[in-house]
Amino acid sequence: MIILGIDPGYAIMGWGVIRKTGSSYQPLAYGAVTTDKDTPMPERLKHLYSGLMDVISEYQPEEASIEKLYFNTNVTTAIGVGEARGVAILACANSGLGIFEYTPLEIKTSLTGFGRAEKKQVQSMVTKILRLENVPKPDDVADALAAALTHAYSGEARKRLNQVK
Repeated sequence: MIILGIDPGYAIMGWGVIRKTGSSYQPLAYGAVTTDKDTPMPERLKHLYSGLMDVISEYQPEEASIEKLYFNTNVTTAIGVGEARGVAILACANSGLGIFEYTPLEIKTSLTGFGRAEKKQVQSMVTKILRLENVPKPDDVADALAAALTHAYSGEARKRLNQVK
């Protein structure tokens, strides 16, 4: 199974594509779609959509794992990220992908066993599990790969339990 992981953001949208074969995981590609802060938001969203559609077209994932939003401070940032997240969901839905959502707590627990793990711990696990030479940069890319791995670990169980929206 090929899984696309997405860490939504409107300045940097991290993405990672992995292949799950049995209990092994292979990174196929990863990167980020970026936008300039001086670009109007509608154009930024259009660019994010186009960039994700290119990734989906090239790697043909079957399912997508998207990190859910968690913000406790800046409402303006949360709205922008929510808009970018909506664009990511739309790109996946328009491509016929199964869409699964995971909270940061679920992702951290899945990879480290501890829901309050630090970002460096998650990045270290992504690097080890996927046998990468270095931690993917920027951080949003490592987060996207972490989302993909989380779905690889728990997606089948979620489908069986009908917990998918």
